[in-house]
Amino acid sequence: MNKGFVKKASDLAVMHKFHWPLLAREDQWPPVGDWMIWLMMGGRGAGKTRAGAEWLRRRIRQGARRVALIAPNFNDAREVMLGGESGLLNLGASPPTYQASRHRLEWPNGAEGYVFSAEDPDSLRGPQFEFAWADEFCAWKYPEATLSNLRLGLRLGDRPRLVITTTPRPIPALKTLIMSEAVAITRAKTKDNAGNLSPVFLSAMEEAYGGTQLGRQELEGELIFDQEGALFTRALVESAFTTERFGFSKVIVAIDPPVTSGQRSDACGLIVAGLVEDNGHVHILHDGTVQGVSPKMWAQKAITLWDFYDADYLVAEVNQGGEMVSTILKTLNPDVVVKSVYASKGKAARAEPVAALYEQGRVKHQKRFSELEDELCRLGLRSSGRKSPDRADALVWAVTDLLLKARTQPRIRSL
Repeated sequence: MNKGFVKKASDLAVMHKFHWPLLAREDQWPPVGDWMIWLMMGGRGAGKTRAGAEWLRRRIRQGARRVALIAPNFNDAREVMLGGESGLLNLGASPPTYQASRHRLEWPNGAEGYVFSAEDPDSLRGPQFEFAWADEFCAWKYPEATLSNLRLGLRLGDRPRLVITTTPRPIPALKTLIMSEAVAITRAKTKDNAGNLSPVFLSAMEEAYGGTQLGRQELEGELIFDQEGALFTRALVESAFTTERFGFSKVIVAIDPPVTSGQRSDACGLIVAGLVEDNGHVHILHDGTVQGVSPKMWAQKAITLWDFYDADYLVAEVNQGGEMVSTILKTLNPDVVVKSVYASKGKAARAEPVAALYEQGRVKHQKRFSELEDELCRLGLRSSGRKSPDRADALVWAVTDLLLKARTQPRIRSL
């Protein structure tokens, strides 16, 4: 065997392991532009630590002399930012040495790094730096005070910058941060880093948390929070999910048709719902909403759902299309039963009694409907410039027809 070849192959393997430009995904690379803070929000195991460590290493190689590292506490700094598999002490051919007693890093070229705990914001008063890497910002005990002191200490060099790597949580400090014009944001999902994670882990996490609010936060890296004035909260919608299955006394398909067709038009909301007469609960069975299609196409999709779920009838809002909606549906299938409804109130007003039914536990979701849940949690807001909540509106029509209309229909009693 050619020993020289083996040596070269080994060298290439080592180079590939440590040569970040060959490994980094686009979301792990610093964004372009004149940003002061790079906020990388990602799911668990998405590669945030490696991205932060490699960014700081690059700054050191380019001549930085004083940098700061901030973790939720010193143990996290030691076990993740420094000693973890993607930590600074385990990357590159010339890693720094760490003086634990002084919380100080020293690189072979003389550059220095100082480690701080977010449990002690005042420790950042006085020191000054060129660059900083802050990890798991949303787990900091005092995020506002720590970040404020850190930014005041970034005053060396021509262009001091800060990288923040974190799994997002709906804390006020993060909401404030993302609104800043000085912040550039990238996002990463856990599955984006699948090549470096156990398939068993990925499968187990998806099975346990896929589609849930927790999963969207911890695996998808999404920032999910309740908005003031909305009729539905995340907790309320999350509590509606059920694994129980029932027979239904009635099944319907609700349609919220768009005014126009085309790629930029509103979606056609299509929701399948069933009534459990024994307990007076409505179960949301399917969200078949489509966007950017012709009236014939969304009408055909509605009829397909009606047939597949053996639905009793279609409920269609006719404010915009009038008789056209019923005509299109009947033309495609003369046997379909269409019940027309007319909106005399705004979307939020129609949704209020439905939100009350959710609070009573009388509306259940048999699947995870992420986009539908997002729209529900925007109902009630002043939605200028926002996307029309067509999925949520179709759901409101479905629940109203199955539960609320029965309350308002006149009854005749005989003595």
